[in-house]
Amino acid sequence: MGRKRLVVHHDDLGASHAANMAFADLWQSQAVSAGSVMVPCVHFPEILLMTRTRFDDDIGVHLTLNSEFDTARWAPLTGRSDNGLTDEAGYFPKTVAEVLKADPAAVEAELRTQIESAMGAGLYVTHLDTHMATLYHPEFIDIYERLGADYDLPIVIARDVVGKMGLTEAYGPLFERLEKRGTPVFDALVVSPLNLADPGPEDYAALLDSLPDGLSYGAFHCTTRGDIETFAPDAGNRIAEYRFFGAGGLKRMMAERGIEMVGMRGLR
Repeated sequence: MGRKRLVVHHDDLGASHAANMAFADLWQSQAVSAGSVMVPCVHFPEILLMTRTRFDDDIGVHLTLNSEFDTARWAPLTGRSDNGLTDEAGYFPKTVAEVLKADPAAVEAELRTQIESAMGAGLYVTHLDTHMATLYHPEFIDIYERLGADYDLPIVIARDVVGKMGLTEAYGPLFERLEKRGTPVFDALVVSPLNLADPGPEDYAALLDSLPDGLSYGAFHCTTRGDIETFAPDAGNRIAEYRFFGAGGLKRMMAERGIEMVGMRGLR
């Protein structure tokens, strides 16, 4: 059997105080190996404060073009416009389908502003990834690749997701370019079982057992109790995930299966 490595990644930092507190705890206990922050969100400054006293944090920019919740919304750093980046209320669109209609030049300008805002504020950015996989789509994939090259950062993209989108052949040259540059390409991406009200150990066991040999990326969404419960319909799921990770559940299961936990800083 081949070697299996998994980035245990904490998504959606900055979107809530609860996500930030969960990351602080799980990073300390080595239950997660990286995270990424949503720069347009209200709790982004809290992440900056955390990293000023913790120099080993492994945090990327969770490039954001969507604002999916009804009562917690965020808007582009580049402002309200008619270029498709904002809805009628001035926030990012809720769905991927809506934002894919946006002007690519405006998208690129917004994403560069997010990256440069993070770097300018003193965050040591280790990688780039994409909220709701929006940048995987053909409309924006060239922008995603260009941002990684221009800022000399890994971009998170997985072969299995591209395959499910029917884009394996079309994206073949992209993967070749990334590998030539030394950018890690993930074989698989797994995501929190957000469709379950109360995920249990068996759900995470199934997730780990689905991993192929090679390098995989786990997009997880742990939160403590708190503000997340005021706006996220799946808050209970995220809180349950935090408790499972905090008790060492995923880390223990990975050890039992011989799956190595790796971070993005090392891959960079």
